[in-house]
Amino acid sequence: MVLELNKPMQPAQFSQSILENLNMNTTDIIGYFSAFLTTFAFVPQAYHSWKTRDLSGVSLPMYSMFSAGVAGWIVYGVSIASWPVVAANVVTLVLSCAVLWLKLQHKSKSIETS
Repeated sequence: MVLELNKPMQPAQFSQSILENLNMNTTDIIGYFSAFLTTFAFVPQAYHSWKTRDLSGVSLPMYSMFSAGVAGWIVYGVSIASWPVVAANVVTLVLSCAVLWLKLQHKSKSIETS
């Protein structure tokens, strides 16, 4: 069952869609594993940025476009009921927005001190 954004689903339909997608097959396992790897690849950058507050190597335009793209992947994942896509991109969006927020904080402080 594919979720359509322009048609509201009844709660029972949505629950059924989730239950149908919980029956994992090999493709789902590959999807979740790949999502885990690509999502958690952001953890070291987010941790380093948070701990050191050194964001000199972080590109504001890149993280802005990346975060917008990840939000688009979430919408796409919901629309096709692909929970590996949704779950991975929600976590990725949180991590990338954290780095983006730190970069914006760093940029505003550097403007104030100049």
